[in-house]
Amino acid sequence: MKKKLLTLLTAAVLVISITFAFAGCKKDDKVIKINEVTHSVFYAPLYLADALGYFGDEGYKIELTNGGGADATMAAVLSGGADIGFCGPEAAIYVEIGGSDDAPKVFGQLTKRDGSFLVGRNPEPDFKWSNLNGKEILAGRKGGVPAMTFEYVVKTQNIDCDLNYDVAFNMMTAAFESGIADYCTMFEPVASEYQAAGKGHIVASVGQESGEIPYTCFIAKQSYIKKNGEVIDTLLRAVTKAVKFINETDSAKVASYLTPYFEGTSEASLKTSVESYKKIDAWVTNMAMKESSFTKLQDVIELAGELDKRVPFADVVLTDAAQKVYGEIYK
Repeated sequence: MKKKLLTLLTAAVLVISITFAFAGCKKDDKVIKINEVTHSVFYAPLYLADALGYFGDEGYKIELTNGGGADATMAAVLSGGADIGFCGPEAAIYVEIGGSDDAPKVFGQLTKRDGSFLVGRNPEPDFKWSNLNGKEILAGRKGGVPAMTFEYVVKTQNIDCDLNYDVAFNMMTAAFESGIADYCTMFEPVASEYQAAGKGHIVASVGQESGEIPYTCFIAKQSYIKKNGEVIDTLLRAVTKAVKFINETDSAKVASYLTPYFEGTSEASLKTSVESYKKIDAWVTNMAMKESSFTKLQDVIELAGELDKRVPFADVVLTDAAQKVYGEIYK
């Protein structure tokens, strides 16, 4: 656990400074600095909340930086480089176990299952998880939710395969293209774009197989949450409204709003990605995390051998603000 904390702090100076400056904001808007674990259509509600003016309606704009992994995202929060981290809640669990006077808390959940798709080198229309026996898979950073969820799937399926944790999260696709491993997990729109280019074939959804788990959440220091209740409410309200919009809107229209956030990705590919995530029921409607989901997350981490001890739900997760916002929007 000390090693995990050291990694988090070291990563503070390694956070990838890719900033997404969003248009349509007023000059005097207040800025919410968010560091996201990666940039994906999996997080479409966050981008839509901006595109649809839900942040601007309340006098805010968001500034996104890309951490390239939950460890770097949490490091940005701990160092003050970001107001809010958007990543897997395991990062908050690790810090809580390590001890901190101002431990970050999860105040909102967005995704409720793994958003990655398993990509192979050949088409497998009748794919079975047993096909992975004896194969090598690029599964992500060891200790991160993507890798641990995939490990949970293969262990519960009694699969004997080699999980490669050596490649950095943001470099996995390039490594796979260079010839490393037999399979690779990819998020959208990368998976669909990769398949469209004839470089590989999507064979399965990891999230469909693993079931529901609190996968990506909004996290902030306890001190920040206490001092900035308006910011927390604004973010939760904007994203909750955006999820409602996605669920009630044609995927093609949703994709048209996402194009400014994915330069170089076709609108058709974005539509496919949105439909893929709708199909697996990726997003929560109520951003207040459930204790049962938190328990399953710790089951997954424990099975991966990454949990020193269990953490009480109330020590890491705050639900009041998200519950209040949900009641306002779905009254």
